[in-house]
Amino acid sequence: MKWESTHPARQSTVGNAVGLTMAGPFDLRGYTLLRDPRHNKGLAFSEAERDAHYLRGLLPPALASQELQEKKIMHNLRQYTVPLHRYIAMMDLQERNERLFYKLLIDNVEELLPVVYTPTVGEACQKYGSIYRRPQGLYISLKDKGKVLEVLKNWPERSIQVIVVTDGERILGLGDLGCQGMGIPVGKLSLYTALGGVRPSACLPITIDVGTNNETLLNDEFYIGLRQKRATGQEYHELLEEFMTAVKQNYGEKVLTQFEDFANHNAFDLLAKYSKSHLVFNDDIQGTASVVLAGLLAALKVVGGTLADHTYLFLGAGEAGTGIADLIALEMSKHTDAPIDDCRKKIWLVDSKGLIVESRKESLQHFKQPWAHAHEPLKTLLEAVESVKPTVLIGTSGVGRTFTKEVVEAMASFNEKPVIFALSNPTSHSECTAEQAYTWSQGRAVFASGSPFDPVEHEGKVHVPGQSNNAYIFPGFGLGVVISGAIRVHDDMLLAASEALAEQVTDEHFAKGLIFPPFTNIRTISARIAAKVAAKAYELGLASRLPRPDDLVKYAQSCMYTPTYRNYR
Repeated sequence: MKWESTHPARQSTVGNAVGLTMAGPFDLRGYTLLRDPRHNKGLAFSEAERDAHYLRGLLPPALASQELQEKKIMHNLRQYTVPLHRYIAMMDLQERNERLFYKLLIDNVEELLPVVYTPTVGEACQKYGSIYRRPQGLYISLKDKGKVLEVLKNWPERSIQVIVVTDGERILGLGDLGCQGMGIPVGKLSLYTALGGVRPSACLPITIDVGTNNETLLNDEFYIGLRQKRATGQEYHELLEEFMTAVKQNYGEKVLTQFEDFANHNAFDLLAKYSKSHLVFNDDIQGTASVVLAGLLAALKVVGGTLADHTYLFLGAGEAGTGIADLIALEMSKHTDAPIDDCRKKIWLVDSKGLIVESRKESLQHFKQPWAHAHEPLKTLLEAVESVKPTVLIGTSGVGRTFTKEVVEAMASFNEKPVIFALSNPTSHSECTAEQAYTWSQGRAVFASGSPFDPVEHEGKVHVPGQSNNAYIFPGFGLGVVISGAIRVHDDMLLAASEALAEQVTDEHFAKGLIFPPFTNIRTISARIAAKVAAKAYELGLASRLPRPDDLVKYAQSCMYTPTYRNYR
């Protein structure tokens, strides 16, 4: 079986160098073809295709275009009242008809993004053992120690470009979900394809199972992972070292490995350890930072001033909080030429013990120490707000409703337009709701959240809350890394992604209160981010794909996977 394409990039060697499928022979036919999700078209097989590929009688006689199939599935999805049921229906579709799944997701991104990713993916991970049907990724456990390379070779695809890996210890704000964290790599990679155009066969979701400390899961008869407490220390790091070595050995230098939802104590160490020797990226630390920085750069056009003119207070000093703080300081330093240590003094963090100050420095984890400034100890967020008087308040605590009425009112008392980002996921863990932020600030807040909130009407004006969703950044960032053949991730590439995203917020968006562009244009946004990231990789001498294309935006667009059906001959 062969498919024909009229798209010139599909036939070019350059396009294929970044992973676009070539026309070629297939052995699939008849019943096997209908069971192959990559090539199955269901009722969209033409009369000629049904004859040529032994499908006659295996399908009802009706013909249905991809557009009609899409209409039917969206109608069916909207009948479900439980979000998890929509998630299961989407996963079933992905396993049955890959191109239709991605077409649906691309064309209905704002409606379906919360279904395939946060907040619904959180519940899916909690119940993953009960809804598990067939493997969607690769499971590597302590049982595979010494054989990780063999396990990687069991995956049917050879040309892998992006891996998303988790050990399931810190899934969203839900904690240790062990092996059931697989829903996160699966969801992230579906967005790499739908939003960033990385072809599905080049994406590999991986869960590293080292046990779980979640007693509920250990006692659940449907749990699908190792029934033991988490391995730590040498045993843990030896398995991770074997995994990282095997990835490079099997897939080469240019495979992007994204660490996802590792607990703080491992996330920072893994990123620091492997960033010099591997192409690695941590979305919780770097992706979150990049999208939040983009939101702040856009918000400056509403509130005025430069990054350096503002004072920042974070609730939460883990991966996300310190990652965002670092990138803000880096961007500030870049534009003011001030030393980064001076820039850090504009940024304050509150953790579970209160304001991070100099007198606490010796007891702090290493990643918190740069943020310990000279100040009296303060125990509560409200005390910190009243003392530091921030212009920007950012929540990454994972604890819901911690931006209380008193906190928001205090922010509004000394800021004409207080910037309030409640970023924790899922929605139930958000530091405050959009309605609370607008109501308690008399409609003056510039608000963004990690999970989506509906528009809010306050005193006759409709406010559209921004969603500081990492999906704005990581798909385009990943595409930029792939098309440039980058061999390392550099902080300047993250800054380039932030600036590219902020540039795409227009006056029309600002008029609605938006500080992020609508997701309806996400593929265009991703192509522009990819171009800026790739340009920076070339500038830094980190790109291996030569010669550099003249128009990186057009090149990025030409390399993006498109899920329209192919004609088989």
